[in-house]
Amino acid sequence: LNRVPSGGCQTGGCRMPKAPKTKKGPEHKVIHPYSRKAAQMVRETHKQEKKDKIRSEKAIRLNTFGEKLLWFQSHLEPNKTEYSKQEACEIIERYLHRFDTELEQIELTNSIKSRQGRQHEAREAILKHSIERERMLYEENGIEIPDIINTKHLKVFREWDGDLKKLPNMKMKKLSVKDSISNQKKCEDENGVDVQNKVDQEHVTEH
Repeated sequence: LNRVPSGGCQTGGCRMPKAPKTKKGPEHKVIHPYSRKAAQMVRETHKQEKKDKIRSEKAIRLNTFGEKLLWFQSHLEPNKTEYSKQEACEIIERYLHRFDTELEQIELTNSIKSRQGRQHEAREAILKHSIERERMLYEENGIEIPDIINTKHLKVFREWDGDLKKLPNMKMKKLSVKDSISNQKKCEDENGVDVQNKVDQEHVTEH
């Protein structure tokens, strides 16, 4: 008898084992640059970029506003419970001159003859533009500051810890140079009345 070799096949031949099927991954179709899909992707990209820009600009404005409030907070008199409009306007004037020292230093640096070219020109331009814009606001429509004229609002402002999330709780007040002039005139008128009353009383006493 013929023996079938070990590992061999009987009649009918041998069948080869089937190769495992490979899974096909998702096909990445090339998007035509002028197709509707490409136009949609471009619009979505521009939309996201616009959102990011708005978010970034808002964060910058918020930080700038926070720095402004911290400046005013650091220039409050410790034991003062309220401010008059005239006193608040005096603080605003100091605020508008807050860059004077830095501008003087830049000017001093540029006055040295040995230096070639103008130093810190970009920074100088930014500061001068900021001062000019704030001065125009103060002289025309008014500039917003924390409401330090109201005792309650001043107390809240003093206790503020610099957290920008708490800004909605802060009460603001818009003051212009007109408030300073009108308040000063009012004080002068009141002083004038007091002096006149004193003169009248002295005149009556003499007679």
